[in-house]
Amino acid sequence: MNRFRISTPEGTRDLLFSSCRALRQTENAVRDALEERGYSEIITPAVEYYDVFAQANPELDQDQMLKIIDKSGRICVARPDNTTPIARIAATRLDDAALPVRLYYSQKVFRSVSGDHGHKGEFLQVGAELIGADGLAADKDILSAAFAALSRTGADNFRIELGHAEIYKALIEELGADAASSEAIRRLIENKSFAALGDALQPFGSRPAAKALSAMPQLFGGIEVLDEVETLTGNVRVLGAIAYLRRLYQALDEAGYGDRIMIDLGLVHEMDYYTGIMFRGYIGGAGAAILAGGRYNALCAKFGRDLPAGGFGIDVESVAESLQGASRPEVATRRDTVRIALTKGRLEKKTLALLKDAGYDISELEAGTRKLIFTLPDSGVEIVLSKAADVITYVEHGVCDMGVVGKDTIMEKGGSFYEMVDLGFGRCRFALATKKGKDVYGGYKTPVIATKYPAVTKAFFNRKNMDVETIKIEGSVELAPLLELADAIVDIVETGTTLKENGLEVIEDVAPISARVIVNLASAKMKKTAIQKVIAELEKGLEK
Repeated sequence: MNRFRISTPEGTRDLLFSSCRALRQTENAVRDALEERGYSEIITPAVEYYDVFAQANPELDQDQMLKIIDKSGRICVARPDNTTPIARIAATRLDDAALPVRLYYSQKVFRSVSGDHGHKGEFLQVGAELIGADGLAADKDILSAAFAALSRTGADNFRIELGHAEIYKALIEELGADAASSEAIRRLIENKSFAALGDALQPFGSRPAAKALSAMPQLFGGIEVLDEVETLTGNVRVLGAIAYLRRLYQALDEAGYGDRIMIDLGLVHEMDYYTGIMFRGYIGGAGAAILAGGRYNALCAKFGRDLPAGGFGIDVESVAESLQGASRPEVATRRDTVRIALTKGRLEKKTLALLKDAGYDISELEAGTRKLIFTLPDSGVEIVLSKAADVITYVEHGVCDMGVVGKDTIMEKGGSFYEMVDLGFGRCRFALATKKGKDVYGGYKTPVIATKYPAVTKAFFNRKNMDVETIKIEGSVELAPLLELADAIVDIVETGTTLKENGLEVIEDVAPISARVIVNLASAKMKKTAIQKVIAELEKGLEK
């Protein structure tokens, strides 16, 4: 039987019975909350011209768009974002409308997703846009709508974190970094890659902006975070943004939302898109943000009419799933537990030794059973043993809060998580190696590179603007050049002894490798204190 007759495309799925009812209940709850606050529904086409999104948000990854060619040959896309079409309408269709205009939508967005990652390529989003209003009252209006919408769903364990685009923009301009360095620094802050960020900022020495930028990944928590950043910089633009966040926090606190607000000054995503406040929402049981929004005053102007605007979108499918799961006893128990995924082997043994030194009882793991999940007594910590690539999968999807995995696996597999600590052990490196005397970089022939790590290899040669052909090898990569299958290899090198014994030599290092602590996006916010306690104990053990 042709499987395409009975299966759904990658990233899509059927919803039946209780799942469908839960989704509609959550959707209707959000819709009701928005309509009560004066927002009116709007519907946009499921298919739009590619140019609409490319013009509005150049940072939107076109590889994630589902493209369609119409009969005239124009490139169209299945709607990857709801805000951009509404900005198009506001700029071109609402000339006679009294401002501000409150609009909401309940419609699907579509993304092209990689196979086997479990990411959704189609999901229902409900959101609101406030067009034609700016300032504190407008930002309070849109955030209050977000709080009201999530509260109406019945969720009792959600949080919304606030940031401000001006903070990063002001500091990076003060630093004077070029475009490539600025983007690298932004990504490291976004991923909370503390160690790598320090390396990236090292060329800028002791400049105040470098010091402030290096602290940004750690500046998340309560209102006290704003006090901390004021001690790091005298940048007038940054201090102005901090003062604005204080006033907004106070306004929301007076409205009764203070206990659900967090601050994260490391919110630096889509910096060409957002112009003021940015915010994300998290809920227990969901591994990623279920709400995202902010102020994007420059968006409508790209369609011909300069209007201030702000808004948010809620992934109601993820909210519905979280609410369904919250009633299960094992999920309720997990709220107070930090679950750590460990890579089996040397990384597992070294990490467990650090935990033992910190006072954790790991006797059950030392007993050598075949169990894969272990509860450490009187600690609120669980240990999960798995293969390296699976550590990333479990952390990314939120079934584990933290993981210890090698940088090699992170570079090859990728994913959405925070890379928070370089533990320093398991050190080795990726290296490009070939037979002695062979020039991989010269000549007109396209080099053939054998490797277990095709993603790392392609990224390395892309940075050199070189076209190469990669061949994935599962066993001894060193054989490929010896059998004339490949011109060179990219592989993990520790001492280089195996290469030498097979007549190969390293011609260039690709990247250093060591064990890293990764943390789930939502867990980092919802379980901050417990996770930071474990990290501090691991780091303390390394100092001994």
